[in-house]
Amino acid sequence: MSLTGGFLTTVPALPHTAEAAVRALLRAGDTAVLSLAADEPPVTIPRDPAREAARRELSKRMYHENDPGLLQRAMDALWDWLGRLFNATSTATPGGAVGLMVVLLAVVAVIGALWWRLGTPRSGPTSSAVLFDDRPRSAAEHRAAAEAHAAQGHWNQALQERMRAVVRSLEERALLDARPGRTADEAAAEAGRTLPTHTERLRTAARDFDDVTYGGRTASPQMYRRLTELDDDLERTKPALANSSAPSTAHNARQGAAE
Repeated sequence: MSLTGGFLTTVPALPHTAEAAVRALLRAGDTAVLSLAADEPPVTIPRDPAREAARRELSKRMYHENDPGLLQRAMDALWDWLGRLFNATSTATPGGAVGLMVVLLAVVAVIGALWWRLGTPRSGPTSSAVLFDDRPRSAAEHRAAAEAHAAQGHWNQALQERMRAVVRSLEERALLDARPGRTADEAAAEAGRTLPTHTERLRTAARDFDDVTYGGRTASPQMYRRLTELDDDLERTKPALANSSAPSTAHNARQGAAE
């Protein structure tokens, strides 16, 4: 590096100590004196041009060949932030770092308990797969399969088979059309129009079926018992037919005319 006519110029290569020298130059006062050779007189230059020249020099690639990459810098920044956060939290938490670890373990335990109890959240409002498989079976066969799974503690399969028994029973009673490709949500909605007193229970049963079959949730004995009670109640329930009042109305009209 040399100075000519009051301007700072650079040569193609500098030793690695140049960075320290330039940074010392930037920390100088209003003026800086630079002498790079013993036989050359010192040259006084203003501070701002010296800083700009140093910035240009340090921006060269040769000084950054060993710098960490973008990913490494991001990871370093993340770990630094986590370290500062941990230190600040441990300072504010009673008991310091030990108290913080106790709080974190308690949070993890609560999250694990909620996950075990509620299961994986559903990805959609309705199921996208069909309720029945390709081989048609009667409601009695589905009930027998459900009881067999329940006896072995296989509550997922037991609940699935019991829901299929409910829908198949409604089809056998002509309360639902025997339509292939029907989902549990569709069956519950259609059956609720015919059996309005059980609409909410049918929706709950369909939701449990979807959560277990497509949402990754684990069925419980209580869920299976609830569905079994619904199946038994539906067997004893008579449908509310829309035209059931028509014969009575016509009979009353004829009786009034006769009088």
